[in-house]
Amino acid sequence: MTEDDGTARPTLAPLAADQWGDAEYAAFGVLLGIPGARVPRAGSGHALDPLKFDIIGLLARHPEMAQAFLTFNGFLLRRGELSPRLRELAILRVARTRRSAFFWGEHTKLALDSGVPGDDIARLAEGNEGFSGVDSLVLSATDELLADGRVDAGTWERLAGALQTRAAMELIFVVGTYVMLAMAFQTWGLLPPAGSAVLPELPPRQELPEG
Repeated sequence: MTEDDGTARPTLAPLAADQWGDAEYAAFGVLLGIPGARVPRAGSGHALDPLKFDIIGLLARHPEMAQAFLTFNGFLLRRGELSPRLRELAILRVARTRRSAFFWGEHTKLALDSGVPGDDIARLAEGNEGFSGVDSLVLSATDELLADGRVDAGTWERLAGALQTRAAMELIFVVGTYVMLAMAFQTWGLLPPAGSAVLPELPPRQELPEG
């Protein structure tokens, strides 16, 4: 069961040091852009020691799937046409809406590193007020995807016009990817690292007037 703070009881543990083999190192290497043989060994204490990345330790339990997925996700994160700012705003909205404490913490750091001001991150947790232009458009499109599973025709037309078609396409795949990841890691109970930004609470539900 997931708590209100976006955490759940762990049901699957990351790989231990003695469970890493050639296939698992190759999977991590895809993300790092290096051959598996050059990936630091599990338990080495290196900055890229796989044991420091619980998310990789979970994905690597299915190394063939992890290689395929990390190739795709690496494209979205490093080579896509959607700007880092817009990508991170969308991912943070997914994390907040899907109650993913892990991705809120991790992508708050990535958003700050991408130049998103902390005030914007705090504002995003409250809704779309205070955003304008393409920021507001991307957040509205993300909300539509999360609520309805699609972007309506009018929003899509504005999105493709503002971002160009390829970046607009990527936005849908970014949102879908992080919804999927949130489902997986909330199922397995992946906890955010100590010191991570805390997932904001959702605003109280408005009661509809009777009659």
